[in-house]
Amino acid sequence: MPIWKRNLFVCWFGMFVTGIGMSQIAPILPLYIKQLGVQDSGSITQFTGIAFGITFIVSAIFSPIWGIAADKFGRKPMLLRASLGMAIVIGSMGFAHNVYELIGLRLLQGIITGYSTACTTLIATQTDKEHSGWALGTLSTANISGSLLGPTLGGFIAEHFGLQNSFFVTGGLMLVAFITTLLFVKETFTRQHKHAPRMKEVWSSIPQKGLTITMFITGLVLTIAMYSIEPILTVYVTQLSGNARHAALIAGITFSASGLANILAAPRLGKLSDRIGAHKIIFVSLIVAGIIFIPQAFVSNPWELAGLRFLLGLAAAGLSPSVNTLLKKITPDTLTGRVFGFNQAATYLGAFTGSVFGGQVAGWFGFRAVFFMTSGLLLLNALWVYQKVYRTLNKSSQAA
Repeated sequence: MPIWKRNLFVCWFGMFVTGIGMSQIAPILPLYIKQLGVQDSGSITQFTGIAFGITFIVSAIFSPIWGIAADKFGRKPMLLRASLGMAIVIGSMGFAHNVYELIGLRLLQGIITGYSTACTTLIATQTDKEHSGWALGTLSTANISGSLLGPTLGGFIAEHFGLQNSFFVTGGLMLVAFITTLLFVKETFTRQHKHAPRMKEVWSSIPQKGLTITMFITGLVLTIAMYSIEPILTVYVTQLSGNARHAALIAGITFSASGLANILAAPRLGKLSDRIGAHKIIFVSLIVAGIIFIPQAFVSNPWELAGLRFLLGLAAAGLSPSVNTLLKKITPDTLTGRVFGFNQAATYLGAFTGSVFGGQVAGWFGFRAVFFMTSGLLLLNALWVYQKVYRTLNKSSQAA
């Protein structure tokens, strides 16, 4: 088996577990905060928002830093640092004595994260051009799978074995990821710069700056779009079904529909991007995703919504791996870690912004406005991609 395929398998498992670790706290966080001594419902809500959001904000700040470190010291050391660090920090959350210790550990989790960035950089630099789209598409399904399973796993363990054990189990899985990375990931790394170049020098070394910025913003917009419905999903499903008793279960199925479609379609669309060009997949996927958001505002029952969310997942599956594939092709190998670090930062920022955006828009203008505004955001992004990326790369290929 080629080294890059073995590394892909190990990185997939590690990113899958990391996705679980980042998402498993969502359904149990308010309950755990109450168990830590906060009884007032208003205070529980406030502390929950702080504890949940702080990890993504801090991760957005530190992802570029770990990307620089990956280019400087190698990708495998960053994988080992992140997996062992998260194993310790997430496991320690089960020993928190009060809500402030929990928030501090969530902040620390955001600081030490970077497993996904290092994995993406490692696979992008090791995989040959003919297979890069398929490899990055396969890798992109790992975090999605973990994010889907995380809330379910966290809730199941908390209900049957206690809230603290959710953290212990996830910490144990991260420790397994650390051990498998240590034993099986192979990297031959040669440091290119004795002295780390300054940010100005790095930016001047990027050959296609406009395309790079467009890809960062596309990743940001996509994440905002996918997270915009999260704050309103359960309430929207309750309104559609008229049955609050099973709203959480139906909302979970509805949310999972897009993730399941993404898992099924991402490797295939990644392989297609290897054949026809990543820029074409990005452009078409943005248009289709933008259109599919519109009928979600007019559904009459939750199953129609779930079906449309599945179609949305099929469309969105072409975006993240194609963005990574295009970034890989236009970025020198010596700067890949930095570039993917900034791209990951945009993704974390999009997760936080999307959740806030969806909740605020729904509160001010109603549920339907969330779908309309998100659709408009994606279609505007598609227009920009057409002007800045699609036409530029098509002209380049014709000239070649």
